[in-house]
Amino acid sequence: MASEYVYELEKVGFSYKGEISALEDVSLQIKAGEFWAILGANGSGKSTLLKLLDGLYFPTHGNIRAFGQELSERQFRNETYNFAFRRRVGFVFQDPDIQLFSASVLDDVAFAPLQLGLPLAEVEARVDGALKALQIEKLRDRPPHRLSGGEKKRVALASVLSLQPEIWLMDEPTAGLDPRSQTWLVEFIEEQHRAGKTIVIATHDLTIIQYLVTHVLVFDEDHHIAALGDPFTILKNHTLLHACNLIHEHQPIFSFSSQTPDSSLV
Repeated sequence: MASEYVYELEKVGFSYKGEISALEDVSLQIKAGEFWAILGANGSGKSTLLKLLDGLYFPTHGNIRAFGQELSERQFRNETYNFAFRRRVGFVFQDPDIQLFSASVLDDVAFAPLQLGLPLAEVEARVDGALKALQIEKLRDRPPHRLSGGEKKRVALASVLSLQPEIWLMDEPTAGLDPRSQTWLVEFIEEQHRAGKTIVIATHDLTIIQYLVTHVLVFDEDHHIAALGDPFTILKNHTLLHACNLIHEHQPIFSFSSQTPDSSLV
């Protein structure tokens, strides 16, 4: 029987070089079509969790299952498993320069569908569709290193969109963008969620959380889960947000109805 969860994490921990702790005792279940925000201060473990979900890192202890199967280094040695996983999960790095490596925008956006071995006509259709969706058709022949920060972000998104993944993992997606660029990016992410995609974003930007996400995980600065809940409840709990260094003590954030109870620490 297939699992109802796309991700299941049980007591997952991760240490860099086996010494520097980045995550501690993380248990989590994510269903298809959910929109998760991973909140936490810098260095709390948000990006590390995303990389574990993408199979870029593997737990030091505990275990992760993706699509009902173990997500492990041993599994990725199996080409069939590796191929099936990579076509279903797309990762958008915080710094688009990490993601863009080809001589032209066209080549970067075409890279993923070409790796899938799709017919050339299908690759061209996916590339054209991604360029149009991100409104970057005019950039197709430009070298990525000569683009602005906002343009690079659009190209990075297009390079994942051409893969047509079921799951989008995004690390600090609004970082470094001006307000107009942040607006179109939020609208793009919302479109993907409405289309049934599972979204997991790591961020410390609280302003986009209340309008988009369905579930929130909060890390404390000791790399543990401090809270799990819906955005309405989490964002009302200013004590929690302050304790996790997401707001300062006297910062006014949101004025939700007092009828909603505060989130409990877990």
